[in-house]
Amino acid sequence: MLAKPSPKKNSSQRWDLAVYLAFVIVTSFFTYFYRYNFPPYPFWDEPYHIAAAQKYLNGVFFMEPHPPLGKLFIALGERITHSNSPEKNAMFLKTDYARELGDGFSFTGYRLFPALFSWLTAPLLFLIFFWFFKNPAISTILSFLYIFDNAEIVHSRGAMVDSPAIFLSVLMVLLFLHLQQPNKKEMWKFFFLSFLFGTSFGLIMATKVVGLIFILLFPLIVYRLFPQWKKISLFVICSGITAVIAYVAVWQIHFSLGNRIVPELHTNGYYTASDEFKAIVDSGKNTSLFNFPLMLKDSFLYMNQYQKGVPRLDLCKPDENGSPAYLWPFGGRTINYRWERSGENVRYLYLQSNPVTWACGFLGVLLSAFLLLTRVFNPSKEKLKYGFFLFTFFGLYAGYMIAISAITRVMYLYHYFIPLLISYILFGISLLNIESIGPWKIDQNKRLLGLTGLALLIFLGFQLYRPLTYYTPISKTSFERLSIVPSWELTCVGCDKISPVAVPVENK
Repeated sequence: MLAKPSPKKNSSQRWDLAVYLAFVIVTSFFTYFYRYNFPPYPFWDEPYHIAAAQKYLNGVFFMEPHPPLGKLFIALGERITHSNSPEKNAMFLKTDYARELGDGFSFTGYRLFPALFSWLTAPLLFLIFFWFFKNPAISTILSFLYIFDNAEIVHSRGAMVDSPAIFLSVLMVLLFLHLQQPNKKEMWKFFFLSFLFGTSFGLIMATKVVGLIFILLFPLIVYRLFPQWKKISLFVICSGITAVIAYVAVWQIHFSLGNRIVPELHTNGYYTASDEFKAIVDSGKNTSLFNFPLMLKDSFLYMNQYQKGVPRLDLCKPDENGSPAYLWPFGGRTINYRWERSGENVRYLYLQSNPVTWACGFLGVLLSAFLLLTRVFNPSKEKLKYGFFLFTFFGLYAGYMIAISAITRVMYLYHYFIPLLISYILFGISLLNIESIGPWKIDQNKRLLGLTGLALLIFLGFQLYRPLTYYTPISKTSFERLSIVPSWELTCVGCDKISPVAVPVENK
């Protein structure tokens, strides 16, 4: 008979897990959440999102080019903190873009939930790595890939809608892993996990349409559960119903909050609403679920019309910030969100990657592709560790990149954040399958030693690009030293942008 683990050993393992998890939580707090309201100036899409949030706070009807959950969270943060006066929170009811915020405007509430979700993503990612490695030290180091990525930090600390979608995506992946663990005697746990799984997907879809890629996880769970028909039935019914309920609930909240018409807004305040939708709003029946299908249909039509009006990517434009998807794995093209002079130096908020973490992600994609191909062409080789998950996450990554490449409108570097996190998971799984390098055998201790060296490189990369992340003054000479990859197009203020892909044409 096998000896059972002693209670002391189990207690020690739980203590180690708790200590490392706490370390991840504290470290990510200082990179993602600490002083998230600095700088006290708007950047990138914040003027759009703050204007939308103020409409929620004041009950104004409006239509959105994105699903509403992200902006509902932005509004909720302000409602909870009351960081601005009622007058300041009603400054942008007549516009869809918040210009001239004025002195004393606080971002504490509007940025609260995006920063909070980005912070809490780190411990979820740690738990994903722990599920595979069962080693809290290795899981912590792999979590550094996210904790110290400059690009994700910059974007996530603003009043943006991406952080909730990324948090929910990572949560859904974690639930996907745990749903496949045998729990024959504890069906209530399986029910609860299925409930959370479906809810997470519904909330992702109510935040960002790109979250649709995670629908692929549903049939994969059914495949893994086969032929356990009781579990399959429970999963399909529970997760399907909760996904629909979560999605409908978010949209219904959006519709219910807005019945005040502001004529200065688009099309006399009705946007592209049909006559039936206008009548519903005017009569105050926008809270009725009976009117939900028509309101949702009109909202989808507006979203579709808006997306058609977004320009295509044009790299010949001098001020083009978009980038083609094939440059994203290499960190191209960066975006200067905001800058201001500080004496002889300049402060920047720059969407600039940590080159070490992104290189690890891209290496993870390449390694996983190599490992999968070798098993296709040489089936007699030893089975892959977690081969199903390697295939699953590689499929998610490839599926996302293929689908996003087919979109004709301009896309930006931050649209790569979801596949970037998937590439980190691929990097971790690939490491588990590397058992030797030439004559050297790789055991757990050597793997940990190598990853410790990687952790130092990750932190060094983070420190190098830290001034561009936290709006710290930097000299022109120091800035130019950071521009080491041409496809980044990292350009200092007053310098000419040089593109290796296209030559910008100045407007005449």
